[in-house]
Amino acid sequence: MKIKNRIIIGSLSFFLLVGCTNIEENVYDKYTANDFYASATGADVALASVYAQVGGNWDGVGYAGADRGWYDLNCFSADEQVIPHRTTGDWELDFARLYKHEWLPTDSFINNTWRWLYKSIFNANLAVKQLEDSHAEASKIAEAKVLRAFFYYLLMDDFGGVPFYTDNTIPVAEIPQASRADIYAFVVKELTENVDLLASTKGGNYYGRFNRWAGYTLLAKVYLNAGVYTGTPKWQECLAACDKVSQGGYSLHPSGTSASSPLGDKYFELFGDVLPDDETILAQFTTVNVVSRNIFSVRSLYGSQAKTLFGFSGWNGTIVPKNFFLKFSNSDIRKKQFLYGDQGGGLNYTVDVASLDNPGAAPMAGVRNVKFYPVTPMDGGGASNDFPIYRYADILLMKAECNVRLSNAAAAKPFIDAVRLRAGLGVLTANPNLTDIYNERGFELNWEGHRRQDMIRFDTFLQANEFRGESMSTKKLFPIPTAALDANKGLIQNTGY
Repeated sequence: MKIKNRIIIGSLSFFLLVGCTNIEENVYDKYTANDFYASATGADVALASVYAQVGGNWDGVGYAGADRGWYDLNCFSADEQVIPHRTTGDWELDFARLYKHEWLPTDSFINNTWRWLYKSIFNANLAVKQLEDSHAEASKIAEAKVLRAFFYYLLMDDFGGVPFYTDNTIPVAEIPQASRADIYAFVVKELTENVDLLASTKGGNYYGRFNRWAGYTLLAKVYLNAGVYTGTPKWQECLAACDKVSQGGYSLHPSGTSASSPLGDKYFELFGDVLPDDETILAQFTTVNVVSRNIFSVRSLYGSQAKTLFGFSGWNGTIVPKNFFLKFSNSDIRKKQFLYGDQGGGLNYTVDVASLDNPGAAPMAGVRNVKFYPVTPMDGGGASNDFPIYRYADILLMKAECNVRLSNAAAAKPFIDAVRLRAGLGVLTANPNLTDIYNERGFELNWEGHRRQDMIRFDTFLQANEFRGESMSTKKLFPIPTAALDANKGLIQNTGY
């Protein structure tokens, strides 16, 4: 059960208090507003409106947790998960089309992601203005700017060159489209100028917020993909940002047998309720039906199995593709997240899936995933598992990758070995190569929102799979939504759409 104070919950309570007790109309001039946002409470209220956009909910809102938004767009287009159409008629074809790289500019996933990110940027712009106009504490202004950089980073990663603005008074139809390289330069500038101003506090009221270490992790992720964004790799800069994060005192959360874990190992505490702060760098806070939701397990399980385990029916949706699942070693504790074969009660999940769309998959076809094994409160609309946006295992694997790409594989080996040993595997018998890094990232970070980006960086995203042929290079970017093109005639659609 979550008992710590949170900026979002506290700020919502503030608004409710004002709304319920103040029934007289008051007029506040700009000086009163500036005084308010200059205070610690007011600054947190300004930031809360931005953080409120991070939690996953219906209609594609949020980073992760519900459906048809950023998470689904980036995960189902990779190789780690898909929702097939079922021969029983369940599930529309939209999810399978993502996996087959057949998306369209009118698809809900693309529209929802675009709308969510631009609403978040609007709120971040407003927070920056409120805090700057009131001369608020420097760390709070920096936090708002880092949040804005985070959303622009996600936009350029998915769409490339996009409408760019920091002034909310510009009409939508007049917002200019900036190149991907220009968005990258803006994000790097905002981060390098503001990260060191962020609070270094971990946990407590900073659980789920960008502190200094989360800011450097974001910068590391931007540098990690700089070659994709601009054509010029920044491996040394990424490594330096990762080294900054290591100064924050993070470590890998221990694994080991745990009777209290439904999957039998302490490792899976990383995907439960309040996430352990030894490894978690940035978490998405979730309490179902209050702030966000986490649907990932209930969406995966067959109805009757979820009913037996949790008391409500599963959606019989998401599966793990066979080729991805088969890469895991039987001695890897991370394989415990997958349910396959005989489950009892006449339920048997087959590893093989004959079809995604025509005629579709049989009702029990496909490996299921309970990495986010539901925690209370929970219901048929999801559970209260928090979501790890960034964690230290990713930092170690980024360090390993950068060292290999900088021709220093010997320096990379301790980082990847640490992640492997925690998973119950042995150390590598030789210095790692890029294939080792790529595979380990898939084993460790699956279903956490990193896979599409990794596949593009490692040049595997366009490769054929069991359900489609090789994709065109234009699929490395999603199309700008048709609705956005209609609203702003100055936008240029991405090539191939």
